[in-house]
Amino acid sequence: MEALHAKGYVEPLRTYIASGKPIMGICVGMQVLFQGSDESPGVLGLGVVPARVGSFLPEDAHGRKAVPHMGWSLASVVDVKDESIDSKSRGSESTSSRQQLGTSYGLPVTEPAHFYFVHSFRVAYDESIAPWTLTTTQYGSETFVSSIQHGNVFATQFHPEKSGQAGLNLLAAWLHLDDAALHATKDARIRRPMATHERMPTRRIVACLDVRSNDDGDLVVTKGESYNVRERQPAEGQAKSTADGTIRSGGKAQVRNMGKPVELAQRYYEEGADEIAFLNITSFRNWALGDQPMLSLLNVAAATIFVPLTVGGGIRDFTDPDGTFHPALEVAHAYFRAGADKVSIGSEAVYAVEQLLQRATELGDCTGDPCAAPAMALRGDTGIEQIAHKYGVQAVVVSVDPKRVYLSDQEIDGLSDEHSSGDGPVDARTHPHASSIVCGQDERPETAGQSARWWYMCTVKGGRESRDIDVVQLARGVERLGAGELLINSIDRDGSYAGFDEKLIDLVRGCVNIPVIASSGAGCADHFCDVLASRPAARGAPIEAALAAGIFHRREVSIMDVKKRCADAGYPVRMS
Repeated sequence: MEALHAKGYVEPLRTYIASGKPIMGICVGMQVLFQGSDESPGVLGLGVVPARVGSFLPEDAHGRKAVPHMGWSLASVVDVKDESIDSKSRGSESTSSRQQLGTSYGLPVTEPAHFYFVHSFRVAYDESIAPWTLTTTQYGSETFVSSIQHGNVFATQFHPEKSGQAGLNLLAAWLHLDDAALHATKDARIRRPMATHERMPTRRIVACLDVRSNDDGDLVVTKGESYNVRERQPAEGQAKSTADGTIRSGGKAQVRNMGKPVELAQRYYEEGADEIAFLNITSFRNWALGDQPMLSLLNVAAATIFVPLTVGGGIRDFTDPDGTFHPALEVAHAYFRAGADKVSIGSEAVYAVEQLLQRATELGDCTGDPCAAPAMALRGDTGIEQIAHKYGVQAVVVSVDPKRVYLSDQEIDGLSDEHSSGDGPVDARTHPHASSIVCGQDERPETAGQSARWWYMCTVKGGRESRDIDVVQLARGVERLGAGELLINSIDRDGSYAGFDEKLIDLVRGCVNIPVIASSGAGCADHFCDVLASRPAARGAPIEAALAAGIFHRREVSIMDVKKRCADAGYPVRMS
């Protein structure tokens, strides 16, 4: 709205709406139609709808829930009643009116469709805006307006352009509305929310494509084992292995090629992936704005794939050879224009939290907790802050690459008696990364199965360099800076087929309020069910999404196999 006011578009928009010509808004395009929003308290909205936009509660009567609300939720067409009709006839009239209303806008009534949402602010339903309400959606115990319709005005809180076939049906219906349907109104009609059995979004199954250039310069999808993406078997006619067991040709092993990025992404969309992520795993070496093949890839993929696309790699400040400075925001902008819906930040997020902690220390805070850092430590100069301010927190994903650091017997002996065993928190005075220490079974080959303690150290540059910062500090730090989602990888479990690292996932889920995607280690459909289960260590909050790559690339497990298994286990999933 600030931009609309600044550019003088407010009155022309109001005039256009008053003319009766059709208008449609999506997400923030719906919210600007209201009187104002808690997101920008001093800024007036268009004032077309007599209500304000408020924020979601991170905890309500049904427990903790992540904010932003991110994922696929049901949009239920309101119950329509005409008070001028006698009660005996009202039941059938209500059903037919509701059916007619839904059909006009491509919204199924008997079996509501799932649509993709990504927002932190919402319009709570109440009777004052009933005449405007077309669909409502439930998030925890909050019922909010997910689409509005009144005369020529139609708007959705969800993203139909990212909601697969259901969204395409809605857009087609709106584009083909006849004039009579567009302007038909009945003042006597009362619209009320319909009850729904789904209070939370479906669990998302995300397909990931690790993209890089091979040694011939072609952009390929690859897959690593503990982040090593080069083959261990020689191609025919090429060099055999060296003494260290690595296969080399011209001094290098071949990059493992799993296929062409756009073709694989299209396949995953058609197989039912809820989101697709492209991660440029070698971009830390190069400037992202110079990576035209990656930008072209996004352009082509976005033209035929109608679910959210996340892209990561190289989103950082950069100075080119002629001395021109390019901020991370400029890189993100290029990705968004090319078709990305979210950007994923990796190494730069680690550096940003290190900087935040350093500034906090200089200002007198020595807790090591980014959430305790004084407000003056946040200066708006990191890529996370700038992108979140421009595009919203929901557009910023932080991809975390942690690895286990096992405690020695001496370090364990140094813990206080109260915390030297069990799975409880460790006193911060006894270990610098106490908040990240967990207890479980050792997975190192020489001591596998024994009881052990370890903490999770964060890495940068694709896992190649370790930093003295733990995963809890990073997770809480990037949330403070403005990240809207976390992608939690595991160097130890990558390519292992051993299942997700639930200790790691629970640790992160329990310390933040933003959505969490579990990644690394999936070997079968049951592993997805295991990680999606709510556990006390995560403070009862569910994991919103789980991601896999290799098992989908190799067709060892299909996306629909995973969804069917999750549905059988009682987890809501999008099946169409």
